[in-house]
Amino acid sequence: MTAATHSTLFPQVPDSADAVLEGLDPEQREVATALHGPVCVLAGAGTGKTRAITHRIAYGVRAGVLQPSSVLAVTFTNRAAGEMRGRLRQLGAVGVQARTFHSAALRQLQYFWPKAIGGSMPRLVDRKIQLVADAAAACRIRLDRGELRDVTAEIEWSKVTQTVPADYALAAAKAGREAPRDPAEIAQLYSAYEDLKRERTVIDFEDVLLLTVAILQDRHDIADQVRAQYQHFVVDEYQDVSPLQQRLLELWLGDRDSLCVVGDASQTIYSFTGATPDHLLDFRTRHPGATVVKLVRDYRSSPQIVHLANGLLAQARGRAADHRLELISQRPPGPEPVYTEYTDEPAEAEGAARRIRELIDSGVPAGEIAILFRTNAQSETYEQALADAGVPYQLRGAERFFDRPEVRKAGIALRGAARFGGNDSLLDDAVDLPSQVRAVLSGEGWTPEPPAGSGAVRERWESLAALVNLAQDFAAVKPDATLSDLVAELDERAGAQHAPTVQGVTLASLHSAKGLEWDAVFLVGVAEGMMPITYAKTDEQIEEERRLLYVGVTRARERLYVSWALARSPGGRPSRRPSRFLDGLRPGSAATAGRGSAAGSGGVERGFGGVSRPLGAAPRRTQRTPARCRVCGRTLTDAGEMKLMRCEDCPSDMDEGLYERLRAWRATQARRSGQPAFCVFTDKTLMAIAETAPEDEHELARIPGVGIRKLNRYGTDVLAICAGQDVDGVDEGD
Repeated sequence: MTAATHSTLFPQVPDSADAVLEGLDPEQREVATALHGPVCVLAGAGTGKTRAITHRIAYGVRAGVLQPSSVLAVTFTNRAAGEMRGRLRQLGAVGVQARTFHSAALRQLQYFWPKAIGGSMPRLVDRKIQLVADAAAACRIRLDRGELRDVTAEIEWSKVTQTVPADYALAAAKAGREAPRDPAEIAQLYSAYEDLKRERTVIDFEDVLLLTVAILQDRHDIADQVRAQYQHFVVDEYQDVSPLQQRLLELWLGDRDSLCVVGDASQTIYSFTGATPDHLLDFRTRHPGATVVKLVRDYRSSPQIVHLANGLLAQARGRAADHRLELISQRPPGPEPVYTEYTDEPAEAEGAARRIRELIDSGVPAGEIAILFRTNAQSETYEQALADAGVPYQLRGAERFFDRPEVRKAGIALRGAARFGGNDSLLDDAVDLPSQVRAVLSGEGWTPEPPAGSGAVRERWESLAALVNLAQDFAAVKPDATLSDLVAELDERAGAQHAPTVQGVTLASLHSAKGLEWDAVFLVGVAEGMMPITYAKTDEQIEEERRLLYVGVTRARERLYVSWALARSPGGRPSRRPSRFLDGLRPGSAATAGRGSAAGSGGVERGFGGVSRPLGAAPRRTQRTPARCRVCGRTLTDAGEMKLMRCEDCPSDMDEGLYERLRAWRATQARRSGQPAFCVFTDKTLMAIAETAPEDEHELARIPGVGIRKLNRYGTDVLAICAGQDVDGVDEGD
C-alpha cells in the first residue's frame, strides 16, 4: 500500500483544534466555531452540511468547550448516523453519541423503565402490520394487504402528530389526508390496535418516543438526570422532524439553548409521515438571538445542474419557498442538462438504457448512474430495458417488480386462467388478450379507474395496471397472442431480471434517493400526471411535488437527463405534456438556436442552446396547452377531471337524459363486442359527452377519452344520440 493510498483510506487525525478547521469554507468555518447559544444552519443540497456540523462538534471537543459524552447528535436514518460517527472518529471526537431519534429514545427508555415504571420493559415489535390485521379481525373489518399497509401508515402518522383515536377523523381532515378507509373505521382500528398492544404487553416504535416523552414530562428527577448527561444537541435534517420528535427534543433541552439544527425547507418531501419544516422555519422566532448561517456553496453539482435546481425553486410558492437558498456551484462547468421527449414509455426506457450503455462503455462506472422515478410501479419498464441492454442494475427502496406480492399473485391468477382457458367464467365475455387480462386482474383488485389518494392501495393498483398495459403492448406487437403466450413472456422477463448483480445502475424512487448522489442521473417520466402526481391536488401538495423534483435534480454531480413520453404505449394517443415544473426552464423549440444531436430512436432531445429534433420523424409542435376547467379556469391535473374538462367541485350542466341514452347504447355495444362497458367509453367520458353535447366529429374528438379509433368506430352513433336521433340499442331497456 502506498503512502497516498494509506492516507486516503486512513486520514490522519487533526493534531489540534485549529487543524480541525483547515479546509472549511468561510460559512462552514462559521458553523464550526459557533459553539455557544442556539445555532440554525440553513444548508442547501450538496453544500457540505454533514462536514460542517461534524467539524463543529470536533472543534468544540478539541478546544475543550464540549465534553464528548455530553454531546448528542440526532438524525433520521441509521446510515446517516453511522456516517456521522465515522467522520467524528476521523476528526478525533471519540465518545460523541450520534444516533437516530428512535435509537436515542430507546436507549433512555430501556435504562429508566425499571425506575419510572417498574418491572421489565414490554417487547418492541419490529413490524406492526400483523397487530393491525388482528385489530381489524377483532373489529370485523376486512382489509386486504394494501389496505393493511395504508391503515398502518395512518396509525403511525396519528402517533407522531400526537393524535388520539377519538380525534383522528378531525385531524386527518384538517391535514388534508386522503384516508384509505372511512375515517371512523380507521379511528376504530387505531383504538383496537392500542388495546391489543396493552393486552399483549408490546410497544411499537412510535411508543418508544411517546413513552420517553411521558417519562420526561412526569418524572422531573429523570429529566434532570438526562439533562445532566446531555448538555449539547445537534439535529440534522431538521426540516423532517415531526411534532412528537420536536417535543422530545424540547424535553431533552429543558430551559437551555445549547442546540444546533441543520436543515433545508426546500427538501421537505416527507410530510405524509408527519414531517414538517415549521420547526426549522420558526427557529429564529423561538430563539430570537440564534446564530443563523446559510450554506450555499454547492460542492456536488456542476453549474449547469445548479442553475436548473435554482430555477425550479424560483418558481415555487408557499412558506418553504420564501426561505429557499440560491445555490452557487463550486465545480467546473459540465454538460447542459439534456431534455428528451419520447413518443411512448417503452421508447423512453430504451433511450435511457441505450444512453446508459454508452456512458458505461465510455468509462462511467455503473454504480455512478441512477434512474429516478416518481412511483415504484414505473420500475418494471426500466428493469426490462436495462436487462435487454445487458446493463446490470440494483433496485433501491423497493422490491423488484416481479417480486412484489401483488405481481406474483397476479401471475398465478393469469397462469391459472391460461391453463383452464374456456372453463374460466371470468373469461366468458373477454374476446381478446387485453380484455382477458383485465378480466382476470379485476379479481385481484384492478379497476378501470385508480383509487383516490396515495399509499399501498394505490401502489398495488399501479402494479396491476402495469401488467394490464404490458398485455396491451404485447397484443399490439403480436395480435394473435394468447394468454399462455403472455404468461411465457412474463416468466421470461422475470427470469432475466433475477440475475444477481453487484455493481449496477441504481433504480430508485425520488423519495428513496434522498441523501444520495451519482455522477449521472436520469429523471424519467417527468410529465403531467406523474410529476406532479395526479393525486396531488392542493397547493401544498403540488409544491411538495416540486421539491421532490428538486431533490432529484440535486442528486446529479455531472450529467443530468430529463425525459418524458407523449403516450403510454406505442401508437397511443400523444396526449401528455411535460411537467409544468419545467416550464421556462427547458429550452423551447421556437426560442433556441443551433441544433442538438439526436440520441435514441423515438425521442426528441433538447439541451440549452439546442433545437428540438424529432428522431426519425418530421418536426412537430410539442408545447401543449395545459388542460383547464371550462367553468373556473383552474389548471387540471387529475385524469378524471381532465376527461370532464372541469373540476369535480364545479357545477355540472350535464343533460341527464342524454347521459342515460349513452349508457344504454354503451351497454349494447359492450355486449355485442364481448368487452367490459368501460372499454367502449368510461363513465367520465360519457359524462363529458353529455355535458358538451358535441355537434360534429371535431367537437367530439376534442373530448379526452375519445381517440381516433373510437371516433371512427363509435362517432356516428354518439353524434346521432347527441342530436336526439334513434340509434340501434338505445331503447332496448339496458
